[in-house]
Amino acid sequence: MWRLELLSFIAKKLDTTSRGSYFPFMPRSGSNPQQQSAAAVVRERVSSGGARYWKHSDFSDLSPSAVAITLSRLSKEGALKRVGKGVYYRPQQTSLGLSIPAASGVASQTLSAPLHAAGLSAANELGLSTQNPRRPEYATPAPGRPSALREAVVHTGRPAQRAGLSAQDGAILETLRDRARFSDLRPEKTVARLLRLVDDEARFRTLAKAAEAEPPRVRAMLGAIGEELEMPDPVLKRLRKSLNPLSRFDFGALRSLRYAKQWQAK
Repeated sequence: MWRLELLSFIAKKLDTTSRGSYFPFMPRSGSNPQQQSAAAVVRERVSSGGARYWKHSDFSDLSPSAVAITLSRLSKEGALKRVGKGVYYRPQQTSLGLSIPAASGVASQTLSAPLHAAGLSAANELGLSTQNPRRPEYATPAPGRPSALREAVVHTGRPAQRAGLSAQDGAILETLRDRARFSDLRPEKTVARLLRLVDDEARFRTLAKAAEAEPPRVRAMLGAIGEELEMPDPVLKRLRKSLNPLSRFDFGALRSLRYAKQWQAK
Protein backbone atom coordinates (compact mmCIF):
# COMPACT_ATOMS: atom_id res chain seq x y z
CA MET A 1 0.00 0.00 0.00
CA TRP A 2 2.78 2.42 0.99
CA ARG A 3 4.89 1.64 -2.09
CA LEU A 4 1.99 2.44 -4.40
CA GLU A 5 1.30 5.68 -2.57
CA LEU A 6 4.95 6.75 -2.73
CA LEU A 7 5.19 5.98 -6.44
CA SER A 8 2.06 8.02 -7.19
CA PHE A 9 3.49 10.91 -5.19
CA ILE A 10 6.80 10.74 -7.07
CA ALA A 11 4.99 10.70 -10.41
CA LYS A 12 3.19 13.86 -9.49
CA LYS A 13 6.34 15.65 -8.40
CA LEU A 14 8.74 14.65 -11.24
CA ASP A 15 8.07 17.68 -13.40
CA THR A 16 7.87 20.21 -10.59
CA THR A 17 10.82 19.47 -8.33
CA SER A 18 14.49 19.98 -8.81
CA ARG A 19 17.17 17.32 -9.17
CA GLY A 20 17.70 15.39 -5.94
CA SER A 21 14.18 15.80 -4.52
CA TYR A 22 12.43 12.86 -6.15
CA PHE A 23 12.89 10.77 -3.01
CA PRO A 24 11.98 13.26 -0.29
CA PHE A 25 12.44 10.90 2.62
CA MET A 26 16.00 9.82 1.74
CA PRO A 27 18.56 11.57 3.99
CA ARG A 28 20.76 14.08 2.19
CA SER A 29 24.53 13.94 2.12
CA GLY A 30 26.91 16.73 2.98
CA SER A 31 25.98 17.27 6.64
CA ASN A 32 27.91 16.07 9.67
CA PRO A 33 27.15 12.48 10.87
CA GLN A 34 25.16 13.57 13.95
CA GLN A 35 23.01 16.01 11.99
CA GLN A 36 22.58 13.50 9.16
CA SER A 37 21.41 10.88 11.67
CA ALA A 38 18.85 13.31 13.16
CA ALA A 39 17.65 14.21 9.67
CA ALA A 40 17.18 10.52 8.85
CA VAL A 41 15.10 10.04 12.01
CA VAL A 42 12.91 13.04 11.18
CA ARG A 43 12.34 11.82 7.63
CA GLU A 44 11.53 8.31 8.82
CA ARG A 45 8.99 9.51 11.40
CA VAL A 46 7.32 11.83 8.92
CA SER A 47 7.19 9.16 6.21
CA SER A 48 5.56 6.62 8.54
CA GLY A 49 3.25 9.04 10.33
CA GLY A 50 0.52 9.33 7.69
CA ALA A 51 -1.55 12.49 7.21
CA ARG A 52 -0.96 14.66 10.27
CA TYR A 53 0.59 17.83 11.61
CA TRP A 54 4.21 18.08 12.70
CA LYS A 55 5.89 20.60 15.02
CA HIS A 56 9.45 21.03 16.21
CA SER A 57 8.28 19.82 19.63
CA ASP A 58 7.40 16.42 18.11
CA PHE A 59 11.16 15.83 17.85
CA SER A 60 12.25 17.02 21.30
CA ASP A 61 14.74 14.14 21.53
CA LEU A 62 16.69 15.42 18.52
CA SER A 63 18.91 18.39 17.77
CA PRO A 64 16.62 21.46 17.35
CA SER A 65 18.73 22.85 14.50
CA ALA A 66 18.72 19.52 12.62
CA VAL A 67 14.94 19.23 13.08
CA ALA A 68 14.33 22.78 11.82
CA ILE A 69 16.56 22.27 8.78
CA THR A 70 15.01 18.91 7.89
CA LEU A 71 11.40 20.09 8.23
CA SER A 72 12.20 23.12 6.09
CA ARG A 73 13.80 20.90 3.43
CA LEU A 74 10.85 18.50 3.43
CA SER A 75 8.57 21.48 2.90
CA LYS A 76 10.63 22.72 -0.06
CA GLU A 77 10.62 19.20 -1.51
CA GLY A 78 6.82 18.98 -1.28
CA ALA A 79 6.72 16.19 1.29
CA LEU A 80 5.34 18.62 3.89
CA LYS A 81 3.23 21.74 3.63
CA ARG A 82 4.09 24.64 5.93
CA VAL A 83 0.77 25.84 7.41
CA GLY A 84 2.02 28.12 10.18
CA LYS A 85 5.10 29.21 12.05
CA GLY A 86 6.83 25.98 12.99
CA VAL A 87 3.82 23.89 11.94
CA TYR A 88 3.81 21.50 8.96
CA TYR A 89 1.21 19.20 7.45
CA ARG A 90 2.00 15.85 5.87
CA PRO A 91 -0.55 15.17 3.09
CA GLN A 92 -1.68 11.70 2.16
CA GLN A 93 -2.74 10.37 -1.21
CA THR A 94 -6.49 9.71 -1.46
CA SER A 95 -8.80 8.71 -4.29
CA LEU A 96 -9.47 12.43 -4.80
CA GLY A 97 -5.83 13.49 -4.71
CA LEU A 98 -3.60 14.69 -1.90
CA SER A 99 -5.36 15.43 1.39
CA ILE A 100 -5.69 19.09 2.38
CA PRO A 101 -5.31 20.41 5.95
CA ALA A 102 -8.59 21.66 7.40
CA ALA A 103 -8.61 25.29 8.52
CA SER A 104 -9.81 24.26 11.98
CA GLY A 105 -6.97 21.77 12.26
CA VAL A 106 -4.41 24.40 11.30
CA ALA A 107 -5.88 26.84 13.82
CA SER A 108 -5.88 24.28 16.62
CA GLN A 109 -2.18 23.63 15.97
CA THR A 110 -1.20 27.30 16.02
CA LEU A 111 -3.50 28.46 18.84
CA SER A 112 -2.55 28.12 22.49
CA ALA A 113 -6.26 28.39 23.39
CA PRO A 114 -8.81 25.62 22.70
CA LEU A 115 -11.05 25.74 19.64
CA HIS A 116 -14.52 24.17 19.63
CA ALA A 117 -17.34 23.93 17.12
CA ALA A 118 -20.20 26.39 17.64
CA GLY A 119 -23.63 27.07 16.14
CA LEU A 120 -24.61 24.74 13.32
CA SER A 121 -21.09 23.28 13.31
CA ALA A 122 -21.61 22.18 16.94
CA ALA A 123 -25.00 20.66 16.11
CA ASN A 124 -23.34 18.72 13.29
CA GLU A 125 -20.54 17.60 15.64
CA LEU A 126 -23.11 16.21 18.10
CA GLY A 127 -25.32 14.48 15.57
CA LEU A 128 -28.16 16.97 16.05
CA SER A 129 -28.00 18.10 12.43
CA THR A 130 -26.78 16.73 9.11
CA GLN A 131 -26.40 20.21 7.63
CA ASN A 132 -23.00 21.69 6.92
CA PRO A 133 -22.85 25.46 7.40
CA ARG A 134 -21.76 27.62 4.49
CA ARG A 135 -19.17 29.12 6.82
CA PRO A 136 -17.85 26.91 9.64
CA GLU A 137 -18.45 28.32 13.11
CA TYR A 138 -16.10 28.05 16.09
CA ALA A 139 -15.66 29.36 19.62
CA THR A 140 -12.40 29.97 21.48
CA PRO A 141 -11.16 31.70 24.63
CA ALA A 142 -8.54 33.45 22.49
CA PRO A 143 -9.00 37.24 22.33
CA GLY A 144 -8.68 37.41 18.54
CA ARG A 145 -9.64 35.45 15.43
CA PRO A 146 -6.98 32.96 14.30
CA SER A 147 -5.59 33.94 10.90
CA ALA A 148 -6.16 30.38 9.64
CA LEU A 149 -9.92 30.84 10.10
CA ARG A 150 -10.44 33.98 8.03
CA GLU A 151 -13.36 32.35 6.20
CA ALA A 152 -15.07 31.07 9.35
CA VAL A 153 -17.34 32.62 11.97
CA VAL A 154 -15.32 32.72 15.20
CA HIS A 155 -16.67 33.65 18.63
CA THR A 156 -13.75 34.84 20.74
CA GLY A 157 -13.40 35.44 24.46
CA ARG A 158 -15.10 32.26 25.65
CA PRO A 159 -14.23 31.24 29.26
CA ALA A 160 -10.67 30.09 29.89
CA GLN A 161 -12.14 27.16 31.86
CA ARG A 162 -12.72 25.43 28.53
CA ALA A 163 -9.04 24.53 28.36
CA GLY A 164 -8.70 20.75 28.28
CA LEU A 165 -12.25 20.07 27.12
CA SER A 166 -12.71 17.59 24.31
CA ALA A 167 -14.17 18.71 20.99
CA GLN A 168 -17.49 17.11 21.92
CA ASP A 169 -17.59 18.67 25.40
CA GLY A 170 -16.99 22.11 23.93
CA ALA A 171 -19.73 21.51 21.35
CA ILE A 172 -22.15 20.51 24.13
CA LEU A 173 -21.55 23.78 25.99
CA GLU A 174 -22.02 25.76 22.78
CA THR A 175 -25.27 23.90 22.07
CA LEU A 176 -26.55 24.75 25.55
CA ARG A 177 -25.60 28.39 25.01
CA ASP A 178 -27.70 28.36 21.84
CA ARG A 179 -30.56 26.49 23.55
CA ALA A 180 -30.14 23.76 20.89
CA ARG A 181 -31.73 26.03 18.28
CA PHE A 182 -29.62 24.56 15.47
CA SER A 183 -30.89 21.01 16.01
CA ASP A 184 -32.80 19.48 13.08
CA LEU A 185 -34.48 17.02 15.42
CA ARG A 186 -37.78 17.38 17.20
CA PRO A 187 -37.40 18.77 20.74
CA GLU A 188 -37.93 15.40 22.42
CA LYS A 189 -35.34 13.73 20.16
CA THR A 190 -32.93 16.61 20.71
CA VAL A 191 -33.26 16.08 24.46
CA ALA A 192 -32.82 12.31 24.09
CA ARG A 193 -29.66 12.80 22.04
CA LEU A 194 -28.12 15.19 24.58
CA LEU A 195 -29.02 12.86 27.44
CA ARG A 196 -27.17 10.02 25.71
CA LEU A 197 -24.14 12.24 25.12
CA VAL A 198 -23.93 13.44 28.73
CA ASP A 199 -24.82 10.13 30.39
CA ASP A 200 -21.38 9.61 31.91
CA GLU A 201 -20.53 10.81 35.40
CA ALA A 202 -16.95 11.82 34.56
CA ARG A 203 -18.12 13.82 31.55
CA PHE A 204 -20.91 15.46 33.55
CA ARG A 205 -18.47 16.50 36.29
CA THR A 206 -16.14 17.97 33.65
CA LEU A 207 -18.98 19.90 32.03
CA ALA A 208 -20.32 21.12 35.38
CA LYS A 209 -16.88 22.43 36.35
CA ALA A 210 -16.44 24.25 33.04
CA ALA A 211 -20.02 25.58 33.20
CA GLU A 212 -19.19 27.58 36.33
CA ALA A 213 -17.87 30.28 33.98
CA GLU A 214 -20.70 29.93 31.43
CA PRO A 215 -23.92 32.01 31.37
CA PRO A 216 -26.46 30.99 34.08
CA ARG A 217 -28.83 29.47 31.51
CA VAL A 218 -26.12 26.95 30.58
CA ARG A 219 -25.78 25.86 34.20
CA ALA A 220 -29.57 25.64 34.54
CA MET A 221 -29.99 23.44 31.45
CA LEU A 222 -27.03 21.30 32.45
CA GLY A 223 -28.55 20.90 35.91
CA ALA A 224 -31.86 19.74 34.43
CA ILE A 225 -29.99 17.24 32.26
CA GLY A 226 -27.99 16.03 35.25
CA GLU A 227 -31.05 15.57 37.44
CA GLU A 228 -32.76 13.53 34.75
CA LEU A 229 -29.63 11.38 34.51
CA GLU A 230 -29.45 11.05 38.32
CA MET A 231 -26.01 12.58 38.57
CA PRO A 232 -24.40 13.00 42.04
CA ASP A 233 -26.26 15.37 44.38
CA PRO A 234 -23.19 17.41 45.38
CA VAL A 235 -22.54 18.34 41.74
CA LEU A 236 -26.19 19.24 41.16
CA LYS A 237 -26.34 21.27 44.39
CA ARG A 238 -23.29 23.25 43.33
CA LEU A 239 -24.93 24.08 40.00
CA ARG A 240 -28.20 25.07 41.68
CA LYS A 241 -26.43 27.23 44.25
CA SER A 242 -24.80 29.20 41.40
CA LEU A 243 -28.22 30.32 40.10
CA ASN A 244 -30.25 33.31 41.25
CA PRO A 245 -33.47 31.68 42.55
CA LEU A 246 -35.54 34.58 41.17
CA SER A 247 -34.25 34.22 37.61
CA ARG A 248 -36.06 32.35 34.84
CA PHE A 249 -34.30 31.01 31.76
CA ASP A 250 -35.32 30.34 28.19
CA PHE A 251 -34.51 26.66 27.57
CA GLY A 252 -35.54 26.83 23.91
CA ALA A 253 -35.69 23.35 22.37
CA LEU A 254 -34.75 21.87 25.77
CA ARG A 255 -38.00 22.91 27.47
CA SER A 256 -39.11 19.28 27.29
CA LEU A 257 -36.45 18.21 29.81
CA ARG A 258 -38.26 16.42 32.63
CA TYR A 259 -36.91 18.76 35.31
CA ALA A 260 -36.85 21.96 33.28
CA LYS A 261 -39.30 23.79 35.56
CA GLN A 262 -37.40 22.75 38.68
CA TRP A 263 -34.33 24.32 37.11
CA GLN A 264 -36.06 27.64 36.53
CA ALA A 265 -37.11 27.27 32.89
CA LYS A 266 -39.63 29.86 31.72
